[in-house]
Amino acid sequence: MNAPLVSLNELSVHYPLGRRLIGAAPVLKAIDQVSLDIPKGSFFGLVGESGSGKTTLGRAILRAAPISGGHATYCDGEVDYDLGTIGKEQMRDYRKRAQLIFQDPYAALSPRMTVRDIIAEPLEVMGITKTREETDARVREIAAKCRLNLEHLRRFPHAFSGGQRQRISIARALVCGPKFVIADESVAALDVSIQADILNLLKSLQRELHLTFLFISHDLSVVAHVCDYVAVMYLGSIVEVAPTRELFATPRHPYTRALLSAIPSLDPDDTGQAQRLEGEVPSPASPPSGCRFHTRCPVVHDRCRRDIPHLQEADEGTSVACHFWRETLPG
Repeated sequence: MNAPLVSLNELSVHYPLGRRLIGAAPVLKAIDQVSLDIPKGSFFGLVGESGSGKTTLGRAILRAAPISGGHATYCDGEVDYDLGTIGKEQMRDYRKRAQLIFQDPYAALSPRMTVRDIIAEPLEVMGITKTREETDARVREIAAKCRLNLEHLRRFPHAFSGGQRQRISIARALVCGPKFVIADESVAALDVSIQADILNLLKSLQRELHLTFLFISHDLSVVAHVCDYVAVMYLGSIVEVAPTRELFATPRHPYTRALLSAIPSLDPDDTGQAQRLEGEVPSPASPPSGCRFHTRCPVVHDRCRRDIPHLQEADEGTSVACHFWRETLPG
């Protein structure tokens, strides 16, 4: 595993839920004490159910969500930033180094701007280019890398399909030359055939531009196709981290096994059944004591209700947050 580009140490994002006259005010714990290393040059997947905190974690790394506790650092060999205490000038530089690809390609683009102006906007706002000729040259270069024709630059977003719009969003994110990119459900709104095209584009751009990706998704089949490492998230906490092949071959956490069992199979003779989890995901405003998954875990023990499991190394590059993961491995 390469040195980490982004390191999180017990990172928390809490939101107050109004005031209370007696006692402490209620708090929504969107992210609670997450520790994670994203290796430099990797395609790192982050998966989990809706509401598990995946997007909030990505926003916290970009400093678009407030960090309530813990530490987050970014180190690319040129700069070393503590994201919790980063200053205004450093933040301006960090915005050039870390970018976001939005989920919805229809809502992410201004309908009143041409594709050229959409892609050029980060260059102008950040002051990266000084002349229009320099800006146009940079726009044409990144548009070609994202498989957009020069003719496309004169059009407006409504003239494009979903896949083409997502290429425009990717070009806008990459035009300022970032080293770290967060792709937040960036293919969820696309058809399956278009998804494959966009995923292959992201992989080729990663190799060509030496990028590091945090790929947020709820689709494990997509994650298996593109990611080098995967972190599984449940109710604001990381429950398992592993190389992709290792995670799919030997899932250690009961929640990970439940997620993998729900992947649809294309084999008509496959009679495998998805593992059904009883109950609903608890509210992050009042998470259960002990292990947060114990209210739905099929192999829960008394200790799970009392003690919070922390990520522990299972094998090289693999960590799991479960008291009894060895005892519950199948076979």
